[in-house]
Amino acid sequence: MAEPAPTEPPAGRGAAPGDGEEHRGRRRVVIEWGAIIAVAVVLTLVVRAFVFEAYFIPSGSMEPTLKPGNRVLVDKLSYDLHSVHRGDIVVFSRPPTETNASIKDLIKRVIGLPGDTIQSGPNGEIFIDGKLINQPWLTSSAKADPGPPVPKLTLPRNEYYVMGDNRGDSEDSRYIGPISGNLIVGRAVLRVWPITSIKLF
Repeated sequence: MAEPAPTEPPAGRGAAPGDGEEHRGRRRVVIEWGAIIAVAVVLTLVVRAFVFEAYFIPSGSMEPTLKPGNRVLVDKLSYDLHSVHRGDIVVFSRPPTETNASIKDLIKRVIGLPGDTIQSGPNGEIFIDGKLINQPWLTSSAKADPGPPVPKLTLPRNEYYVMGDNRGDSEDSRYIGPISGNLIVGRAVLRVWPITSIKLF
């Protein structure tokens, strides 16, 4: 009698040819995407820490240049490459003279540079070393309501006199005094929000 032929294993048991390669391919794709995402996160953190960061404008002290709710992009690297310029809009950490502990950062415009002798005139004009400076960022309403005067003083080394564009409603160096350059986080370079009001500074 003929011996019965060996039976084949039931279908569906064990791995079909190619299953191992397909599994390894899927795993490789997952690993690659994981690496891409990790690199993107690290780059984002590095950029935010050392190059650019967005800041929210909470008050009207810089109106009409910046309004409450606006967001600006701040360049943290530029002052490592060049000095602070008069007219720059800067973000700086809360100085010791600011008593409101809930405030972390402030944003104002640089008016006086180290070594400048600064004072205001009877109508809020600003004089640097006895010469009237041009302030094209001031509106007629800001000129009409200049707020407290700027007493005559000479700025020490590495200290800056900062003021808000909305002079009648800005707690700036007239209240907190000049700020140390060590407190400056960076320069506001772009208004990014709202989208309809994007603007370079």
